[in-house]
Amino acid sequence: MPFINVKTNQTVSAEQAEAIKAKLGAAITAIPGKSEGWLMVGLEGDSCLYFKGSDAPAAMVSVSIYGSASGNALDTLTSHITGILTDTLAIPSDRIYVSFWSTEHWGWNGSNF
Repeated sequence: MPFINVKTNQTVSAEQAEAIKAKLGAAITAIPGKSEGWLMVGLEGDSCLYFKGSDAPAAMVSVSIYGSASGNALDTLTSHITGILTDTLAIPSDRIYVSFWSTEHWGWNGSNF
């Protein structure tokens, strides 16, 4: 039950959005037990986003997961996410933040897991 939300000040074409969604679907498997089958992805392009006082290409990525994950799994996922955004949107890796949120309560289909 992961959710990955990407906010960027870059324009994201339909083709780029599809590529990012597909690559994030593969990347989420860095966390044991997580798969594209339960992944929800949000893409917010053309956001008013500044980093280090500049509107140069940047992204803020939030990853929410049900349960927890090891530090090694999160390090691997951060590396994958950064690579995806660098390759797809030409955002330098040092202008991408990735945050992680874990919860023991996750609702779906009218009830909680």
